[in-house]
Amino acid sequence: MRIVVLGAGTVGYSVAAMLCRNGHSVTVVDSNAANIKHVNETLDVRGLSGSASQSSVLFQSGVIGCDLCLAVTGDDEVNLVSASMAKAMGARRTVARVYAPVFRDLSTFDYQRHFRIDRLISLEHLSAMELARGIRHPGSVVVENLARGEIEVHEMLVSRAAKCVGKTIRQLELPGRVRVGSITHEGTSRIASAEDRIEAGDRLTVIGARKEVDGIKSLFCGDSRGKLSVVIAGGGETGYHLARILEAQRFNVTLFESDRERCNFLASQLQSTTVVNTDATRRDSLQEERVGAADVFAACTGDDENNIMAAVEARDIGTKRVMALVSRPDYAHVVGKLGIDITVSPREVVAKQILGYLNSGPLISRTSLGDGGISVLEIEVLEKAVITENVLANLSLPERCLIAAVIRSEFAFVPGGDDRLKPGDTVVVMVDEEHVDATVRMFGDE
Repeated sequence: MRIVVLGAGTVGYSVAAMLCRNGHSVTVVDSNAANIKHVNETLDVRGLSGSASQSSVLFQSGVIGCDLCLAVTGDDEVNLVSASMAKAMGARRTVARVYAPVFRDLSTFDYQRHFRIDRLISLEHLSAMELARGIRHPGSVVVENLARGEIEVHEMLVSRAAKCVGKTIRQLELPGRVRVGSITHEGTSRIASAEDRIEAGDRLTVIGARKEVDGIKSLFCGDSRGKLSVVIAGGGETGYHLARILEAQRFNVTLFESDRERCNFLASQLQSTTVVNTDATRRDSLQEERVGAADVFAACTGDDENNIMAAVEARDIGTKRVMALVSRPDYAHVVGKLGIDITVSPREVVAKQILGYLNSGPLISRTSLGDGGISVLEIEVLEKAVITENVLANLSLPERCLIAAVIRSEFAFVPGGDDRLKPGDTVVVMVDEEHVDATVRMFGDE
């Protein structure tokens, strides 16, 4: 594929290197001539010096007709403008990196739709989601945000005391806009059907708007005795996103932050998280706050060494499970030997995300859910597509295929059997890996 990367900083360079290794034709643009010189000397790419927000530079980079344009400079505004211009000039797909949460907050303004950008990504939010996936059981945790965050996929572990045990999914009489997407029983995952019977220990993915999913959690999580206590070190953007993800679920969350002003901000924004003004890199602080009694400790300050040391100290004083955010790839071989259970690299997280965008035809993105075997597809509905010929209930969809969410104009919703897809819709589909190609063909114009 032909790909243009705007920005040759830490993220842009690592993304370009990953794309080169996968055999793609890559052009890298950066306003810093020294960065371009380094790129040209170390990677098999075409480097171009200039501002990513200038049309002449974008034209020279070849965005017209390119398969993917990634705007990943260190400036949010430049990324938004350049990705929007690239889309208008003919790039098939565009992705912009943003840091400030306001750009992904739909409550005041829809930047993604206004600038006609296919996807806004935040390294900090993606890293927080990856840490949350590592925590998981028991109870539920968000494992994917779909439809620009309006629809969530929650993973739930069915407890012995849950009301749903022994019942089929049909018998649960879930709200019309909530779906059970997949069920994992004894290590085997499959797309759920209405006749699947739920047993204690099963893991379910439940899809819907947060408020509606919150309303049916008690069906699957029968008691609160399994509530995990999670301590987060570092109240930067990653720590903040992680606390927001976990506090809405069945977790007791404590967030350590050394900056008092930032603590005030976090306390005003987070609903049930306990914010503590302390230095999480000091052993006496961890002991004083009884971190040793916590189930999970997640170190996500902005410094690799501090994260590693804090996680090691937490492990040493008794925390059951420790996690750390580590950016430097050369630390990967060391952290495992230090007793850190899980490390998350922002570079690897964004690389994994971008690989999911390297698709052709109506397919926008593809990610694997949980332990694999099930794909989550984001697909654009094209003119004359087979999928538009009837309401969903009357379509011959592949076996084990679930239309999980539809984005139409400014709204996202979980569709029912009477809904009919229209050209221009963007649809989120969950499907067994073996049926991906057959499913995508139904959305195309062939």
